[in-house]
Amino acid sequence: MSVADAAPEERRLPLPFGIASTIGSLPHATHEEAVAFVLEHTPRLPAAPTLPFRFPREGMLAQAATGVAGIEVLDDGTLSVVPDLLDPDAPLGGGGFAEDPAFAGDRALVAALSGTEGFAKFQLTGPVTFAVALHALGVDPDRAVAVAGAAVRARAEALLDWLDDAAPTLRPVVFVDEPAMVGLLQPGFPCDAETALDLCSSVLATLEGRAITGIHCCGEADWRLLLQAGPQILSLPLGAAVEQAAGTLSGYLERGGWLAWGAVPTDGPLGTTVERQWRILSATWCNLVQEGCDPVRLRTQAMITPVCGLATHGTTQAEQVVEFTVELAQRLHDQAIGVRLTVGA
Repeated sequence: MSVADAAPEERRLPLPFGIASTIGSLPHATHEEAVAFVLEHTPRLPAAPTLPFRFPREGMLAQAATGVAGIEVLDDGTLSVVPDLLDPDAPLGGGGFAEDPAFAGDRALVAALSGTEGFAKFQLTGPVTFAVALHALGVDPDRAVAVAGAAVRARAEALLDWLDDAAPTLRPVVFVDEPAMVGLLQPGFPCDAETALDLCSSVLATLEGRAITGIHCCGEADWRLLLQAGPQILSLPLGAAVEQAAGTLSGYLERGGWLAWGAVPTDGPLGTTVERQWRILSATWCNLVQEGCDPVRLRTQAMITPVCGLATHGTTQAEQVVEFTVELAQRLHDQAIGVRLTVGA
């Protein structure tokens, strides 16, 4: 059930407010080290890690293409495509989440959490991003869209089926990763906005009811469109002109939607404290409140993440980013408690 369709008593996500999580990729040498890292720093919402620099088959596009008829994933993570063999009706092949090397990070997290209860975050390459990649490799737009949509829907269902068997006590949170959505209105994009919306919403519909759903985009995008797709969590970078979608965002929050603020930069210097990031986040909230968003919901229906994955960082840099993320999340938590007490929530 999407946020838009939820009845009032069903709108509140069961997540604790003021939590921190990560966005997929990490720089560690082994999956065991990466899982230990996320469990130490973000135990309330640990994210399944990928190590694409160590294991190229864990790259976003390599994972999306694994098992898709007509595509060979090479050892370096690149794709070799035979367009005439692409068939949206063909089932996914390969070993899936239980066996395939592309999903070793998912297995490592599930193994570490075996028998425990709580939330765990997983990530799928989005259908729009996969379609853009296929088009760039010479696939005609209509076939690229059809194959990508069918493959990601099948992957989403396979993830949930595997989790039902391998980790029945976990409560999955699944983000659909759509970095390509930043280029939606650029010339040469393989689909129009309506088609992109249909692709995203169909994957979220596959996940709904069995997982908490999210869309992640690490650049400035059409946030109104992404909200229309029906995610329960919108993951976006701080400073990505979200104020332009304040009207739509206000209704989304009223219906129980959450925001995952990518508040810690992953593409530049951090500084020595979180003060700058906290000021920017606070200023963004003030701007959104002035545009009609509820100040309590902005703080209580929110979490903190880095902007993007951390595979290009050293382990020391990655630790600093995540420590900043955790500190900001603690400040969010404290402020959320404060505003709830102020309004008597």
